[in-house]
Amino acid sequence: MIALPVMMLLALAGFYLGWNIGANDGGNCIGTSIGAGLISFRRGALLVALCAILGALLQGERVVETVGRGIVSAELSPWTILISLLAGGGVVSLATFQRIPVSTSQAVVGGLAGAGLSTGVSINRGMVGGIFLSWVLCPVVAMVLGILGYWLVRHLLRRISRTPTVERTLSWLVLGSACYAAFSLGANNVGNAVGPPANLREGGAVGFLLLLGGVSIGVGVVSYGRGVAEAIGRGIVPLDLPGALAAQTAAGLAVHVYALIGIPVSTSHAVVGAVIGVGLLRGIRAVGKRKIAEICIGWVLTPTVACALSFLFCRLLIP
Repeated sequence: MIALPVMMLLALAGFYLGWNIGANDGGNCIGTSIGAGLISFRRGALLVALCAILGALLQGERVVETVGRGIVSAELSPWTILISLLAGGGVVSLATFQRIPVSTSQAVVGGLAGAGLSTGVSINRGMVGGIFLSWVLCPVVAMVLGILGYWLVRHLLRRISRTPTVERTLSWLVLGSACYAAFSLGANNVGNAVGPPANLREGGAVGFLLLLGGVSIGVGVVSYGRGVAEAIGRGIVPLDLPGALAAQTAAGLAVHVYALIGIPVSTSHAVVGAVIGVGLLRGIRAVGKRKIAEICIGWVLTPTVACALSFLFCRLLIP
């Protein structure tokens, strides 16, 4: 049985990482709606926070299981887990302050891998390889879905008159797609925040961890999600309502599918892939190449730096 003060420290570290997920990834869900001029950040952030909490509570358990017990082959010490959480959270915090959407999934998996390597615990290479493959496929799938969705929406709109009623309906559909993307965020990414403490196999704690992770994601969205939301909504492709609907629905669907099978993927990857897909259909010049380059660099550095920091501090601080 782990001492209460240690569990409280782990809970605080998990909350910190969840806050990072909300601050960095929450903007992915509502950024396209903001970019389309549909909703203010404050209202959008509250909407995302609520839906993310619901997603975490209702469908977050499978990813928690994968992150907690599928990456490393044995139970880690509480202090090792604490270091891995802080290493992953620190990397995401740095990216959030720079308004760069990065993958918290990559940060957490990198942090856990570094902690496992430093303590001699073997890594489940099959699981990690599958997760890496999913990181590659997820944005591609979202991009294809974004292209198909945007083509379908535009095709339908060409066949009807754009009356005020149609415009209002389209606006509500865009907000609905943002809610769905936020639900998928909670279902998939809550495992990144509270999966590592689940490695300790404390019975009966999963429900509390899901609630803690969902709330921390919501707090992160509301308190510090504006920068990434604006980067997604305006820095890659300026989106109209059909584009926002297609991008948010495509990203939410891609992330949700992986949540159902228990694989942690990046909402950032999915949303950026979907937004790029919409931009490509509108014309390659609509895509902000410099912002995409910054994001891709962040994707490469995130797991590498998190792994290195976790490995180094575990070696220095744990006997």
